[in-house]
Formats: sequence, C-alpha cells, structure tokens
Amino acid sequence: MASIQNKINPMRDLRVEKVVVNIGVGKSGEALERAEHVLEELFNKKPHKRKAKMSIRDFGVHKGESIGVLVTLRHKAALESLKNLLYAKDNKLPASSFDDAGNCSFGIKEHIEIPGVKYNPEFGIIGMNVSILVTRPGYRVKRRKLLPSKIGHKHLVTKDEAIEFLKNSLKVEVV
Repeated sequence: MASIQNKINPMRDLRVEKVVVNIGVGKSGEALERAEHVLEELFNKKPHKRKAKMSIRDFGVHKGESIGVLVTLRHKAALESLKNLLYAKDNKLPASSFDDAGNCSFGIKEHIEIPGVKYNPEFGIIGMNVSILVTRPGYRVKRRKLLPSKIGHKHLVTKDEAIEFLKNSLKVEVV
C-alpha cells in the first residue's frame, strides 16, 4: 500500500483506503449492461448496480430502477488501478478535486484513455467518475458496528495532507 511513513507515530501514516469507480448511465437496459461489461473488463471485478432514489418523470426514471454501476477497489488492486486511472489524467488533478476531508474525485471522459484499453465497438465510449478515500489507521472506530466512536479532529485527514500524500506517493501534480 502507498503510505507516508511517520517515524514518530505510525497512527499518523496516510494510506489509500479505497478507490470507487462509478459509471452513471441514467437509465437501465442496454447502456447499463455495456457499462457493467466495461467495468468488469477493466478491473476484473463484478460491478454493483445502483438504483434510482426517486422517480423523475421528465427523464423517464422510476424509483428503484438501476441507473448506474460501480466497483470498489481496495489494497493492491486499488493502487494498481489508481496509477492507470491517474495516467489517463496525465497525473494532474486540480486542487478543486479535493474536499476538506481529504477525499479526491475526478472524472475520465473516455474509458479508452486508460492505458492498455482498446476500443471495442460493442461497448462504445463510456466516461466514469473516480473517488479516492485517503485515511489513517484508526478510522475503523467511526464505521464499526459495535460501539462506533468519533475520531478526534487532530486525527482527521485535511485537504493539504491528502494533496501532499498523492504528490509524494503517486507522483500526482496538483494544479
């Protein structure tokens, strides 16, 4: 895992917790199946379908209808895929891609920009959104089922720390 090593306190190390790749199609049917095949081909993992939270009559979307697919990557698979996904963006991200909690999101307009992917006329060209979650050890206490607890404000990842982490570990240029 890519992480910044802190020699004084290992609990202050940063790491990539997960990478979520999302394709929002907006409707079910053939387009959703193509998006599902693209994600499965790219990441060798079965994507999960996401359903509409409410009906929107103008767009022809009904509540509960599948309108998107996503894949969650963790550990080595996340880092290897993240390097390819960042390469598609020329290893440059705008500072506006980072939020105050240290998370980062960016979009890829065409999936064929990712290295090693060739155009397949069956799938067409599909864009996707990528979200990166940067955490420290100990974040599990917030999400655990038994006795969830708060994380102290000094232990939270800031925007500047996340930017510095991606610059040092993944050689990303933040503009």
